[in-house]
Amino acid sequence: MNTDIPSAQTAANVSLSAADSAALRRDLAGHFALDAAQIAFFQENGYIKLKQVFQPATMEHYRREIAEQVRLLNTQHLPMEQRTTYQKAFLQIVNIWEKSDRVKEFSFAPKLARLAAELLGVSGVRMYHDQALYKEAGGGITPWHADQYYWPVSSDRTVTAWIPLQATPLEMGPLAFARKTHRMPFGRDLEISDESERKIQKSLKDAQADLDETPFDLGEVSFHLGWTFHRAGANRSDRPREVMTVIYVDENIRLIEPQTKAGEADRQRWCKGVEVGGVLDGPLNPVLWSSRT
Repeated sequence: MNTDIPSAQTAANVSLSAADSAALRRDLAGHFALDAAQIAFFQENGYIKLKQVFQPATMEHYRREIAEQVRLLNTQHLPMEQRTTYQKAFLQIVNIWEKSDRVKEFSFAPKLARLAAELLGVSGVRMYHDQALYKEAGGGITPWHADQYYWPVSSDRTVTAWIPLQATPLEMGPLAFARKTHRMPFGRDLEISDESERKIQKSLKDAQADLDETPFDLGEVSFHLGWTFHRAGANRSDRPREVMTVIYVDENIRLIEPQTKAGEADRQRWCKGVEVGGVLDGPLNPVLWSSRT
């Protein structure tokens, strides 16, 4: 099946000028200054959207390489009508930083990691994992869920950066957030599914939760806590919704005994070399930014 992801191999391998390379490095390493109101918004609502985090040229450069890796690494070839709701939601390619040095440059960007640490109010952050989430043209909804259902970690100091690689209007299915739901206990035991969509949506309606379903501009990045409920609509456009994500955890977070099969799978995949009770400092969990260094 044609997954609707064009080959970007030729474009990805074009050599950059010294000036362009320097501009990319500055953009990845630069400091995006948060003000007190933005930090307060994040702490109150469990998410924030920040405009102009990256320059358009940076987005396009790394979009090409990420798209190529998705094309090469994708294993989902079922026709859309034969897939489950989860399979229709996106093509999910995890830990691309292990496979591409160019993607690693982006996933390890100090600018993103520092933002994550400052929003969480911690001294530094580690990589949990990165993943591309490509919603194909005609792809379905991403059901309501909270990410931290899957993560066997000791605190709520976890955050995901959601980075669309193109402007993302409503018709493409941008990420939507339910404000202040990082404090809502109902639904935390639900994996992403038709059931989570149905039950969490009803809970949010009953609670009269305020939703943020606004589009994303190019260069805009959102950050949401591990327990913040979020979803995405279907992609009704004629092109893929290309998104890269990076999940960060407090540099001092510890591995706990998994409580679910999903948590055990995460422990085995992302927490290699770490004993239960120990700091999550395995080979796949490097510190990406710390005020201590």
